[in-house]
Amino acid sequence: MANILSREKQIAVIGALAEGSSIRSIERLTGVHGDTIGRLAVRVGKACARIMDEKMHGLNCDKIQMDEIWGFVGKKQANLRPGDAAKGLGDVWTWVAVDADTRLVPCYRVGKRDSYNAKCFVGDLATRVNGRVQISTDALAAYDDAIERGFGTNADYGQIVKTYTSSELGARRYSPPEIVHIKRQVISGSPDFKSISTSYVERQNLTMRMHMRRLTRLTNAFSKKLENFEAAVALHFAYYNFVRIHKSLRMTPAMAAGVSQTVWSIADLVDAAA
Repeated sequence: MANILSREKQIAVIGALAEGSSIRSIERLTGVHGDTIGRLAVRVGKACARIMDEKMHGLNCDKIQMDEIWGFVGKKQANLRPGDAAKGLGDVWTWVAVDADTRLVPCYRVGKRDSYNAKCFVGDLATRVNGRVQISTDALAAYDDAIERGFGTNADYGQIVKTYTSSELGARRYSPPEIVHIKRQVISGSPDFKSISTSYVERQNLTMRMHMRRLTRLTNAFSKKLENFEAAVALHFAYYNFVRIHKSLRMTPAMAAGVSQTVWSIADLVDAAA
């Protein structure tokens, strides 16, 4: 591919993907065939996954927020036929951790929303951070055992429990229901009660939907293969951590966390896949 598509074209394509453009729109703007864009996205996405795995170690994260964001591959869970699940089709969730101070995403996981993936996700995070951390999540039951197994007694854990208004039975809803009550509760350790929050990780969920066309709601821009979805997620987080300057920080999250000394470029991500 490197002999067919120039480096400048590759940078333009990956930059557009990272900023939320669809493959079809990039095809129209650059003249690069959609299949070529897809293959390039997978190749660079796998390189971004390696970058995240190699760089995210020995992190000094004091306050970690966790959440999950829904998506689907091929078709939604309700439309699956026998054998589709084995192909990786159906609902897929991206588990995300965010450092509240630096906005860094130290790790993520693509999988189902179950206890197995919760344990794998939290266990991976535990190997990447130093010292004792405060963790905040929503009230998903899978987190309780996962955090105890992953961190043991080396974490202060609190939950945000939100109560919503009930929607009308049978009505289709395209916006979240109104929140009527928010409760903070301590699960283990001694977390700072006022710092129990999931605001930053929920904002990261919005950033993902804005920068990943396949996660934009009410469109037909969804992933057809799990491999494509995983590559897109990896590209997003590498771009978010190392390339995109955070407005409130005036630097990248990787720089704020001491992982990188400089702002990376799209070219750095493309070159990593060469």
